[in-house]
Amino acid sequence: LKTGFLKWKPDYDSAATEYGKAAVAFKNAKQFDQAREACLREAEAHENNKAYLFTAYEQAGMMLKEMQRLPEAVQLIEKASMMYLENGTPDTAAIALERAGKLIENVSPEKAVQLYQQAASVFENEERLRQALEMLGKASRLLVRGRRLDEAALSLQKEKSIYKEIENYPTCYKKTIAQVLVHLHRNDYVAAERCVRESYSIPGFNGSEDCAALEQLLEGYDQQDQDQVSEVCNSPLFKYMDNDYAKLGLTLVVPGGGIKKKSPNAAQDKARGPAAVGSHADEEEDEYSGGLC
Repeated sequence: LKTGFLKWKPDYDSAATEYGKAAVAFKNAKQFDQAREACLREAEAHENNKAYLFTAYEQAGMMLKEMQRLPEAVQLIEKASMMYLENGTPDTAAIALERAGKLIENVSPEKAVQLYQQAASVFENEERLRQALEMLGKASRLLVRGRRLDEAALSLQKEKSIYKEIENYPTCYKKTIAQVLVHLHRNDYVAAERCVRESYSIPGFNGSEDCAALEQLLEGYDQQDQDQVSEVCNSPLFKYMDNDYAKLGLTLVVPGGGIKKKSPNAAQDKARGPAAVGSHADEEEDEYSGGLC
């Protein structure tokens, strides 16, 4: 980087190479703070050389990760991703955002959701819809896990729309189940019912086992029949969904808090048979045959 009488301009290219070697050496020696500093100097040298190689910022972020300074690590990786975007490499930017999301997921799920959604947006703009769906799926599950159900409902709707666009209809059915569970946990029966009704337009949904199960679930929920709701939610169709959605099913409680209890007379009538039921009904009629007075 030094200049002199015979060298008027710094040699940024060679400097970047040497800083890169220094960073590797520091990393191998477990001197992560010095490695981070060397990575940042390498990135600076690349910028001065007009070479758009921003992996050094990512490497600096990895050094911060080793030092358990995760928020700072994510900040540097985000910076690298923004630079990738500005310089026309959106795929690399999205991958960097995904990497940052994985780093911070257990520490700050809210930040991870934001990063996954940004990555999904970049992939979608590039028409890489399968990668976008993968990112949206991660965001949706984190939102459910954090009980941010209003946002989860919107995220699932976005997923479902893209799956419908790429004609992956069976996955649309699964996303409808997840949507309904989220809406019912929000105590919004109307939204859950509308969600199923709108899904009738998806080819093959009407008549599928997913549709039948959802109709049974909504019926049980509407009639406050906890037994029916639990039976549906414990079926393999619900239990073998992604873990976060399966938990929603297993913890779903109907409003009013429980099973409709049948009257003792009804239970006895069932035991006696049809004849007893008929005679019991006749007795009830006779009881009021003379009027209430």
